[in-house]
Amino acid sequence: MGRNLGFDKAHAVEQATRLFWAKGYSNASLRELLKVMGIGESSFYHLFKSKEDLYLTCLKHYNDAITRRRLAVLESEKSAKRGVRKFFGTVLDELDDPKTPRVCLMAGSLSADVLDVSAFQEYVVGEMNLFESAFTQRLKAAKKSGELSSGFSPAVAAQILITYLQGLFRVVRVLKDRHEMEKQIETLLASLGL
Repeated sequence: MGRNLGFDKAHAVEQATRLFWAKGYSNASLRELLKVMGIGESSFYHLFKSKEDLYLTCLKHYNDAITRRRLAVLESEKSAKRGVRKFFGTVLDELDDPKTPRVCLMAGSLSADVLDVSAFQEYVVGEMNLFESAFTQRLKAAKKSGELSSGFSPAVAAQILITYLQGLFRVVRVLKDRHEMEKQIETLLASLGL
């Protein structure tokens, strides 16, 4: 018998991404993945070599859909200060959306179970470096234009923002409400000169 012509691989990857996003790599079982993808085991192995291969595909899908959109928001304002605030506002909006898992898939991938797999580590670390670089370049341009002071350090500020962001994803819905997070973000940005 031929394959089901109604199968939508892009939709299956989206569903798998959402499961990994909500549960993490190790906690998402192959059985659960097959169920949300609407696919049998033999078809799964025809399309993907392994759960690891699927996870890497999902990380790339997540970055193409979510991370790139967040970076577009960072660049959407003429003012870097407004762009950074809009970026954090977008992240908080996403976390408020009940259809969105309350974590970042990339932040969740900064864990031993993921980073112990060399292909994952290479991809996750590389993407995190690109993400940080995007912040650094945005802040360098703002410094060059005079929006930020001559003593401002774009690289250090970008590192601090990325570090804070990773912490935010771990505590935002467990310990703090949105109003408290907004106050934290504003305090952080003001202390950095943003």
